[in-house]
Amino acid sequence: MTQRETDVDVVDFTPGRWGNPNDQMQLSESVLKALTMLGIDEPAPNPAELTIPESRLDADALAALATTGARVETDDSARSARLRGYSTPDLLKFRDGDGSDAPDAVVVANTAVEVAAVLAVCDERGIALSPFAGGTTVTGGLVPDRSRPVISLDLRQMTGLVDLDEVSQIATFAAGTRLPDAERYLAERGFELGHFPQSYEGATIGGCAVTRSAGQSSIGYGRFDDMVVGLTLATPGGVAEIGTAPKSAAGPDLRQLVLGSEGAFGVVTTVRVHVHPVPTARRFYGWHFPDFTSGAAAMRALAQSAVKPTVLRLSDEAETGLNLANPSAAGSTSDSAPTGGCLMVVGFEGDDADVECRDTYVTARLTDLGGTPLGTEPGEHWREGRFRGPYMRDPLLDAGALVETLETVTFWSNLEQLKADVTAAVTGALGEQGTPAVVMCHISHVYPTGASLYFTVISNALENPQEQWSKAKSAANAAIRDAGASITHHHAVGTDHQSTYLEEIGDVQVRALRAVKGALDPNGVLNPGILLP
Repeated sequence: MTQRETDVDVVDFTPGRWGNPNDQMQLSESVLKALTMLGIDEPAPNPAELTIPESRLDADALAALATTGARVETDDSARSARLRGYSTPDLLKFRDGDGSDAPDAVVVANTAVEVAAVLAVCDERGIALSPFAGGTTVTGGLVPDRSRPVISLDLRQMTGLVDLDEVSQIATFAAGTRLPDAERYLAERGFELGHFPQSYEGATIGGCAVTRSAGQSSIGYGRFDDMVVGLTLATPGGVAEIGTAPKSAAGPDLRQLVLGSEGAFGVVTTVRVHVHPVPTARRFYGWHFPDFTSGAAAMRALAQSAVKPTVLRLSDEAETGLNLANPSAAGSTSDSAPTGGCLMVVGFEGDDADVECRDTYVTARLTDLGGTPLGTEPGEHWREGRFRGPYMRDPLLDAGALVETLETVTFWSNLEQLKADVTAAVTGALGEQGTPAVVMCHISHVYPTGASLYFTVISNALENPQEQWSKAKSAANAAIRDAGASITHHHAVGTDHQSTYLEEIGDVQVRALRAVKGALDPNGVLNPGILLP
């Protein structure tokens, strides 16, 4: 058995740079050579020193926060550590030395009682509050409106497995629990959550809930919101315990108001999730398809069948080629990955009989659908390196590239047109600025009715890369809406997607959400400007 996800160390990410600071990535010579073909041959300027503005909270407000029992920090290092997330625009602001979005103070809560007390102080004094745990957001979810003082409510001390109902297979976690820790706690009892987003090393249980996170085993275990059976929500008006049974006809499911709410409706303090026994068998394979169209058709056939793998992922021709050029980025090897065409990864987890049954069925189906089996090596290399992809961005930025990702989701009948439209919009917007781009895409989350598309974009960085990317992102957002797709599948709304999100849901739904916000947070102190303006 190769390294398990429970072996991943839990570390604090470096502000302004992704991941474990002791586990950074170097670009291969083949990637550096490929960058020159895009005109990328000058490294980016060295990052400027970060400037943090003075806190706007007076001594009286800080003293009131301190009475809650939570620790109050106002030094620059604490405030910069909770500054923004990890989108490329976030990282570029760090490189420019821009600390203007820093919270005015950091309040570290140890218990749900302290969270409620902090909420009461903020509500009484009109101080904005932004919940912080893993900090891995990539859509501006940690940058609330700064028109008034704002604190970062750090939940990382609220961690641990609170309860495990082994009969019902339900685990209750404190919201600040990191995913690797959650898996360790469960493994000690013979269980597993099985939620593995690329942000796995830093993401938390509560963060996954409020952003509707999707892990790389989503076809097998569902998105995170599918796993949640209940949660505790602290609001200025009181605490709500949500979810009393697996399914209920007792009115609308209020879990759905909290899932995806991004801290705008309350602070999640505990989450109850469905778990499963630790798999006794794991098999991961690589498959080759001649093109993206045939690979996507094969994915649809599996998604619409009764027998499914646990993991299913398809890289288009461009992403497959990049993985060959820089194998450590996505766990491929030049000896085992396909030459040309598209690489599909198929994984199975479960007990021996279950895995054998599904493996036999899926192998026959994929063969009939035009796939060529590549054996276990490409699949296992992908599994071992599945969290390495985001580590490639910082060295690319260092090398003078502009690199960013975006994602969307639509129905199967619209998938290929959407891919073409978004690709054309991004390449057009960057090409008009004199910076030709490579746009790669993969599918890693599929359903009987549709699938998500995840794009990675690389081009030469201009003198103002933030403005450069903003034009490309705006073009992509417009293409997504024109195609009738959703602005996000799992990256959430934050501030980056807000205007397009409001167009997507329309006036009636916006009014309904504003009414919910007004009922739970009448003074608007919870993450103002996030999700809703």
